[in-house]
Amino acid sequence: AGPLLAIYLSQRGHTVDLYEKRSDLRIENISVGKSINLALSHRGIKALKSADVFDQIEPLLIPMKGRMIHLSSGEVEFQPYSIHSNEYINSVSRGALNKVLMSTAEKSGKVKIYFNHLLSKIDESNNELVFENGNRVPITNHIFGADGAGSSIRSYIDMKVLSPSYTEPLGHDYKELHIDPDENGDFQLDPNALHIWPREKFMLIALPNMDKSFTCTLFLPVDGKISFNAFSSPKLVIDFFSEHFDDVLPLLENFP
Repeated sequence: AGPLLAIYLSQRGHTVDLYEKRSDLRIENISVGKSINLALSHRGIKALKSADVFDQIEPLLIPMKGRMIHLSSGEVEFQPYSIHSNEYINSVSRGALNKVLMSTAEKSGKVKIYFNHLLSKIDESNNELVFENGNRVPITNHIFGADGAGSSIRSYIDMKVLSPSYTEPLGHDYKELHIDPDENGDFQLDPNALHIWPREKFMLIALPNMDKSFTCTLFLPVDGKISFNAFSSPKLVIDFFSEHFDDVLPLLENFP
């Protein structure tokens, strides 16, 4: 959201300083945080077109025409997103998307990106932004917070308003898994679907990648009988997948 907003502002003639908590992923092989692929819909495509970057993103998209539901019984059910063949969502790498957006923002000549700048707090008395790396930046203009669920900007605003925001953790976490291409270099699942293994309080999803692999994500409670904290050994993880996701278990890379 940050680089996209910076592009919009630069298009209107504004000069923007963008502070990013991580290193430059275009230079270093680093995680982009949540590595779950993005499911890009019409609304997201419209936003990218408005920023004049969709032509760079379109070759990176894999159409997903519907959900492929993997039931506990072993049955597979395809649920199309629309009765119209031209209405679907797209799988795209979060990292690849961020790289394009950051490069486009910088090429405008009006956006400067400062990496390794995690906002620690807002020093109201000195009118400064304070970062974890020790840098302090005077606040001279507007601030836009695009810093996610644990937003420092929102926390500051909450201290200043009569009705602060309310955040309730879901009690779930996620773990990324990976399915490699098969021995012929092809997809091991249907690439034109968002694969979902729904299991009441937890689920597994899989989205296709350009290299014919799949990015899988297990969403599971943090605590409880069936939870991440209950996995005290690799055997328990294998037993869990054998019981609930036996069809995908043979496909997973370096598991557990």
